[in-house]
This record gives sequence, C-alpha cells and structure tokens, in this order.
Amino acid sequence: MDPRLPFSRRRVLAGAMGVVGVTMITPFFILARDDQPGIPRRSDIMRWADQSRGTPFSKDPAVVRFGDRYLMYFSIPPERGDNRWGQAVATSEDLLNWETIAELEPNGDAEARGLCAGGAIVLGDRVHLFYQTYGRGPRDAICHATSSDGVTFERSADNPILRASGDWNCGRAIDAEAQVVGDELFCYWATRDPRFKVQMLGVHSAPLGSDLSAKHWRQRCTKSILKPELPWERNCIEAPTICLRSNTYVMFYAGAYNNEPQQIGVAFSQDGLAWERMSDRPFLANGETGEWNSSESGHPGIFVDPRDGATWLFFQGNSDNGKSSYLSKRRIEWDGHVPQLA
Repeated sequence: MDPRLPFSRRRVLAGAMGVVGVTMITPFFILARDDQPGIPRRSDIMRWADQSRGTPFSKDPAVVRFGDRYLMYFSIPPERGDNRWGQAVATSEDLLNWETIAELEPNGDAEARGLCAGGAIVLGDRVHLFYQTYGRGPRDAICHATSSDGVTFERSADNPILRASGDWNCGRAIDAEAQVVGDELFCYWATRDPRFKVQMLGVHSAPLGSDLSAKHWRQRCTKSILKPELPWERNCIEAPTICLRSNTYVMFYAGAYNNEPQQIGVAFSQDGLAWERMSDRPFLANGETGEWNSSESGHPGIFVDPRDGATWLFFQGNSDNGKSSYLSKRRIEWDGHVPQLA
C-alpha cells in the first residue's frame, strides 16, 4: 500500500480514575502479509508489522478474541525524538490482516519512561492487560489495566501491582502472562539474577474473584520456576505464554536474548508451578540464512480461538539483527498435551 495514505489513530490516555481518548492522524500503512522476500506466497501466512515509526517494527504479541473481532496487543518502538517504548493495539477479522487502532499513553511516574510487552486475558466481560514498565532496570514491574471494549483501558489505582522479590533475583518483573489455575489467576514474569546477567521466570498469584489489586498478589516461588540450562537458551528464558491442554499446563517460552538468536521452547506442568521441558531442542527455531526470521523466532504468544478451538502460536522475527521486527504465527496441532507444528 501507498505509505502516504493517512491512517486515523486513536491514542488512549488512561488513568486510575478514568479514560480519555483523542484522535490523531498519523502516516501509516499496513504491511501485506505475504509480499516480502523470504516468505512463500500463501494466503494463510501472516507476517505483519506496524510502520507508523517509519520502519516495520512490532514485538511481543498477545492475541485475544473479544466481541466480534480479534485484538492483538504488541510493543511499539519510540517515536522520533522520544525514547519511550509503547503498548499498541491492533485488530483483525481473520488473524491475517491487522490494523493498528490505538496506543496506551504512559501514565504516572512508573510509566514515565515507557510501557510495553502486555499479556492479555479475557475474564468475563473485560479484557485484562498485564504490562510492564520500561527503562527502569531492576525497578521495572508489572502493571494492570482493564477494558470493556479492548481498546480504552482503566488502570489499577495502585500500579505497579507486583515485582519480584528474594535474594535470587534483582527485583525486576517483565513479560507478564496471566493464566487461570483453579480459583486463582497466576501472573508469570521474567526477572534477572542480582548481577543482571541471567534472565529467568517466576510467578505470582491472586484470588480470581478479587479486584487483582496489589494487595492480593503473592509470590509463589522462592527460586526461579524455569531458568536457562540448555546451550541454545544461553543466558535467558523470558516471555512465557501458557495454555491448558488435557489437564496439563503447556508453556511456550523464549530462550536466549533477542537475535542471539532467540528461539522458542516448550515446558509442561501439572500445577502451574513445577515445570519440565518437553525437549532439549527448540520447538520453533530461527530461520536459515536468507529467510525472514534468520535472526530470531522469539517472544511467543499462544492463542486458542474460542470460535473453532484452533491453536495459534504468534511470535516475532527478523532477518537483520533487530533493525526491523515482524509478527507471524504458526498453527499448533496436538497429540494429547504435546504440541506439534502444523
């Protein structure tokens, strides 16, 4: 499409006490899903990136079905002259063609340097977004907001609602993922060791019937629930995303830091706390030289479509060591609780 065509973007400013929206016109165009080098021309292949910043760049996908449309929450890089990462929302009718419709503006001191990497879950008639602050190093933490339309969000008054604790980590919590486990909501996150070198996973929980404010969350681990041990994971496990299959919780996670390359692994749990890897090899590896995802296939987001039960693994990838970043997806088939790439 012609990049000169305007796109009306609604910026969403959400505070603890309410929501305000304003409309802005931003140059924007949608990247065709299968018109780029290194990807086969097929009608069922998605590769998409927001280009409102001048470069195709979108990361950290989280997809839900809400009402009569699909919504994808993703990270968007800073605008020119700014250094704050943002949280954006795109919509689709078919999981192939996406259109950015909103961004969440930073609110309060914790978000002053940016926000991103939101994990989304539909609970009742609202979308709950668990997102991270950005640019605060060991002080980055998880915030919470809810929405009745999936686009305009009302923040929890006591954000951030949780951060890591214990002498095994640095206090940071990022890459949130929410999953219902029994009568509780688990919130998974990534943190680093006290030296800020090794990235690993932890988890909090809160009663499902609570308002999910800070006072209800308690940390459920005294050490990492999953940390890098395999050669391909290097010094990083992050971006957990979880679904329930045949009474087993299945986690897809990112191993290694971005573009090392980052690849996707799988682990299983019966209780959401103790995890065992499926394999010592990546489930979804980066592409070969010359392919669109040769630098990484990373930061997964699992989505089970409530319309037909199909499972899709969304992820980010690029071939230029992170100068760009596209979002794509692969269909997952199941043998009991064991996933397979379709």
